[in-house]
Amino acid sequence: QVALVESGGGLVQAGGSLRLSCAFSGGTFNRYVAAWFRQAPGKEHEFVAAISRSGGSTNYADSVKGRFTISRDNAENTVYLQMNSLKPEDTADYYCASDPLGGPLRSRPGSYSYWGQGTQVTVSS
Repeated sequence: QVALVESGGGLVQAGGSLRLSCAFSGGTFNRYVAAWFRQAPGKEHEFVAAISRSGGSTNYADSVKGRFTISRDNAENTVYLQMNSLKPEDTADYYCASDPLGGPLRSRPGSYSYWGQGTQVTVSS
């Protein structure tokens, strides 16, 4: 059974940086696309970024383009989200998601079969 475990969240001042990690287990990682979503209190899941199986293709939400970078290390079964120039509006629980279906990178939460438990990111002003 596929399992995803996020880490790296915390409290940071506006303008600061954090790197989130997501450890994948229970499958062959390089056969799964991966993505990051976030959910602020009282809001729905919001797409942040996605990455293809090889890492050669990425997709970002407009709100994070130029500030966030998604990457993966298939040898370490881990996907990362480097977050720079953080803003208070980035405050949310961040979730890692994965799915074995290839093709164009998808931004809908329903397109991903496996989810982690989330890690909290708080950006103070």
